[in-house]
Amino acid sequence: MRILITGGAGFIGSHLCDRFISEGHEVLCLDNLITGTTDNISHLAGKSLFTFIQHDVTNYIFVAGKVDAILHFASPASPMDYLNFPIQTLKVGSLGTHKALGLAKEKKACFLLASTSEVYGDPLAHPQKEDYWGNVNPIGPRGVYDEAKRFAEAMTMAYHRYHKVDTRIARIFNTYGPRMRLNDGRVVPNFILQALQGEDLTVFGDGSQTRSFCYIDDLVDGIYRLLSSPETEPVNLGNPDEFSISDFAKKVLEIAGSPSRVIHQPLPVDDPRVRRPDITKAQKILNWKPKVGLKEGITKTIPYFRQKLSQRLANTNQGT
Repeated sequence: MRILITGGAGFIGSHLCDRFISEGHEVLCLDNLITGTTDNISHLAGKSLFTFIQHDVTNYIFVAGKVDAILHFASPASPMDYLNFPIQTLKVGSLGTHKALGLAKEKKACFLLASTSEVYGDPLAHPQKEDYWGNVNPIGPRGVYDEAKRFAEAMTMAYHRYHKVDTRIARIFNTYGPRMRLNDGRVVPNFILQALQGEDLTVFGDGSQTRSFCYIDDLVDGIYRLLSSPETEPVNLGNPDEFSISDFAKKVLEIAGSPSRVIHQPLPVDDPRVRRPDITKAQKILNWKPKVGLKEGITKTIPYFRQKLSQRLANTNQGT
């Protein structure tokens, strides 16, 4: 197949590029590099099956030749990013999704939307199933991301129903692994970075809020299976193992062998109290469930952060 991945130079997008190329597919990677980086795809440069296109998906997309599938992963994804780029986040979820769907319609391509567990907001149902409509504050600071993704889902289903576009929707829960940015702002890179530098780990609130963490390889496999499936409505993809943030901080310290302490700061506005996917649908339809446990995943992730820290230190020393 010939596949276009928007946001392909991002954390998840770059791993998807790797997976599809490894399966023998041609990949067109489109990214405006607001939060993505060519460092994530530099190892693919020069490969015959890979093309990088620097472009803003909110503008008209022209691609010559056939396109068999479009994976729409372009969007700031961490709270730090979408609070720094609120308008861009809303535009990529609305205009960007519209442009990508328009291309899918033109090329008669399958369209897969990267949605998020954030469409459930601060959930009143636990764990979260796909038929739960969510509890989102549309005017809160996180609303720019939550509502952009909810709108993107609505538009995807409208194109499916009205224009008969073949669509998929992946509701992605917390994912981690190599190629996350050091300054990403999410809990996994924050804790690993602080632990490796001997800094206090910052836990917001009392740490009783929960998250479920899925290793990148598991998520990519789920997305690959979803694209190959006939399922057109949303599917949760995430790891159902649930941890309190306090327990997660202790595990990172243990795995990293760090002497750091845990400190507490006020909880951000509208921060979800619980987050855990019900993956019954993914298990039934995709025959998919995560294989990588938290200890194994964090152990695989830490060396990447060590390397990036060393590079940053070397660049700092060169600069001085």
